Amino acid sequence: MDNDHLPVANPWLVGPSPVMALPRLQLEERILNLLSSQNMCVLATTGNEGPLATPVRYYHQHLTLFFTSQAGTPKLRNIEREPRVSIGIFAPLVGQASSRGAQVFGHAEVLLPGSNDFDEGMAVYRWQSDAVERGRSVLEVPRNPLVRVVADRIVYTEHWLRRNGYSPRQHWSRIDRDDDR
Repeated sequence: MDNDHLPVANPWLVGPSPVMALPRLQLEERILNLLSSQNMCVLATTGNEGPLATPVRYYHQHLTLFFTSQAGTPKLRNIEREPRVSIGIFAPLVGQASSRGAQVFGHAEVLLPGSNDFDEGMAVYRWQSDAVERGRSVLEVPRNPLVRVVADRIVYTEHWLRRNGYSPRQHWSRIDRDDDR
């Protein structure tokens, strides 16, 4: 059997990709679904030694991501030096049709205990499960630095979008946020 006669599991993946953009609210809904269905990302920072890619667990509030860190880690030093970061989030890949992920570009801010922003961020970050796992009190909020990354732009990839004539790569920007509401 030659390649011209192989059955195609997903015929909508064959040929050039569509170029149509999703409406903004639908794109945000898909991005939020990805953020809500995953909890690990790869944080990319830049430091004196060059790029650093660090797996971290995150929580989100809309399109703002939060993660904790020990004080003085390379990623925190890098963020303090250069707050522009990139974050990669992806769903497990079973095949091309299941390809789904996002590249989040934004500015990271280190929030320290005692600030209102820290307290608000810790309300989003589900630290209680860590406390239970580590045998710590669920009544005492951890005092580690909390990092908040506000998305400036997001490149969202989902090949399933091709089924409905949309480009598998979609672009979201915070600057456009109020234009479509």
